[in-house]
Amino acid sequence: MSPQMYGASNPNFSKYDQYNSIRSMNNSQEPNYGIVASQNVMIPMRDGVRLATDIYRPADESGNAVEGRFPVIIGRTSYDKSNPAIWIDAVAKAFVPRGYVVVLQDLRGRGFSEGTGDYFHTANQNEGLDGYDTIEWAAAQSWSSGKVGMVGASHGGIVQNMASLYRPPHLAALWVDVAPTNAFRWEVRQGGAMALHMYGALYLHGYDSQEIADDSAAIERIERGAERLSEEVWNQPFKEGETPISVVPNLEKVLMHYYRDGVYTDFWKQESLNHAQHYDRMADIPAVYSSGWYDPFAAETSEQFAHMAAKNSTPQRLILGPWNHVSMRGKGASFVGDVEFGAEAEWGDKVLNAERFRWFDRWLKGIETGVEDDDPVRIFVMGGGDGSFDSAGRVAHGGGWRAEQEWPLARAVNTPFYMTSEGGLSSVEQNNSDSSVSWVHDPDNPVPSISGNVTGFYEWIVLPEDLDSAYVPQRARMRSLIPDGPLHQKERESTVVAKDRSTDTPVLLADRADVNVFQTEALDEDVEVTGPIMVNLWVSSDAVDTDFTAKLIDVHPPSAEYPEGFHLPLEDSIQRARFREGYEEEKFMNPGEVYDLQIELPPVSNLFVKGHRIRIDISSSNFPRFDVNPNTGEPIGQHTKTQEATNTVYIGGRNASHVVLPVVPSD
Repeated sequence: MSPQMYGASNPNFSKYDQYNSIRSMNNSQEPNYGIVASQNVMIPMRDGVRLATDIYRPADESGNAVEGRFPVIIGRTSYDKSNPAIWIDAVAKAFVPRGYVVVLQDLRGRGFSEGTGDYFHTANQNEGLDGYDTIEWAAAQSWSSGKVGMVGASHGGIVQNMASLYRPPHLAALWVDVAPTNAFRWEVRQGGAMALHMYGALYLHGYDSQEIADDSAAIERIERGAERLSEEVWNQPFKEGETPISVVPNLEKVLMHYYRDGVYTDFWKQESLNHAQHYDRMADIPAVYSSGWYDPFAAETSEQFAHMAAKNSTPQRLILGPWNHVSMRGKGASFVGDVEFGAEAEWGDKVLNAERFRWFDRWLKGIETGVEDDDPVRIFVMGGGDGSFDSAGRVAHGGGWRAEQEWPLARAVNTPFYMTSEGGLSSVEQNNSDSSVSWVHDPDNPVPSISGNVTGFYEWIVLPEDLDSAYVPQRARMRSLIPDGPLHQKERESTVVAKDRSTDTPVLLADRADVNVFQTEALDEDVEVTGPIMVNLWVSSDAVDTDFTAKLIDVHPPSAEYPEGFHLPLEDSIQRARFREGYEEEKFMNPGEVYDLQIELPPVSNLFVKGHRIRIDISSSNFPRFDVNPNTGEPIGQHTKTQEATNTVYIGGRNASHVVLPVVPSD
């Protein structure tokens, strides 16, 4: 079947909102219950630990619970089950009036639940069985129909997958949003380096941890550290007792594993940190997996869908939009960062819940909503806009939704684009003799992360001294240390740069001596790239260990606003050289010897339109997105010094470094 584009001009797009449109026009058939809530109901788990749970039930006009049995939607969270925006408005107030019971629960060791000392960020071994016990408890209640579904994003998606591993009999459907499935590969570490956004995330989980609830000094240390996160990230190597996270011993233990365990150890093999290795155990039930191209977990989301679609007999669905970790939900927006994608990109809770109603009405209520006939994959192909700039300075990159029958796309052609010694990038293999480019990687002056696919990497706004922080919601104080969306690749005030530098004179990353730019000529026709990306390099160094980074960029033509062209980042990644052959053991380099090294980039879907350039940047750092390699070869996270390294990429001849792009043929 050929791919189907959806848009305002395409009547077939209505298949995705037809059900909700019909029901909204027929109000006589639409339930509209009130809500009655029971808060902090303590549900016992099999080991006797009780988890605090809020139960929202349909109510009549008098506020009394309606008699009868209703399907149940469960959300389990480490971020406060009473959060108005995330849970109450988006889930309870949306689903209960339609005839659902909503059950929201604090995880073990979080919020009002018991189990103090049992919480280890996402390394919680009880999550699967706690999810099972909660689902089966809900199914057995007098107000339950016995049909249970789950919703939740990020950590709320992890716990869905964990519950599915144990196949609770009454779990009937899932909507897993932006959920990591393998902490070692994408969430916490990537290519052998630490993704430092998880260092930032530990401040969130430490600030309201049960262990320090009565320790004002400990809470203040976390708070002050979060306010200085742009400074704290430089205080490496992280050591026991020296970071603000140390006031919560469980989280400090987790941090040290996150930071130091570069080899794939038993810590990473825990099912809570790598349930991707257990996909075959997961329940065969209808499930939706959703993410965005600027979410750090797009690769995991799409890979989970592919595995589950191949394994399961029930419908599995994949949705990938032009979103970061949060922009699909909440108020929604048609833009991310400096880039406008058009009205079709805007979802928010209104569109998301319309989609979730169709999904759960079918599998929990048995209503024919047509979801079985939906295409299994919906992706947003970015690009195709006119490149103009709106009043907010955002570039009109554009894009649109398209239906597909599988992921990755079978018709995509993996096409090598070869780097040239002149900084070119060509689909024609270079026949010239061996050549190379070299640069100096200085750990004390790393390439700054202008933007990136991050989550939870928040530096907190410092409050006036006369304002009590207890009266300011925690999340109202947060700004992402690395803006979590595409920005033009030039330093700005928000950029974290080396301590002896400032951003008073912003530097274009392409102008740095340690950033090697390889780009095509201006394209004479559109080129669509959709799928995962691999960069194949031949490298050497005068150090025994160093890093190599890659970033894919869509270069817009020069404009009055951006004379150099708008440099739109699409995906980036890293590879630590000592792990170039895998993560079971370290293999150091012999200085000067040439090695084959691959950098795996997450998937993307982008139309490089005529007149644009495809660009790949190669360097050795991307900070604070990833920790910086000190180049010394000392144990990971325990270095005693740093040193400069001269790194080299080889081009042409026998060592033809190139990037493999999944090019989708034009019709």
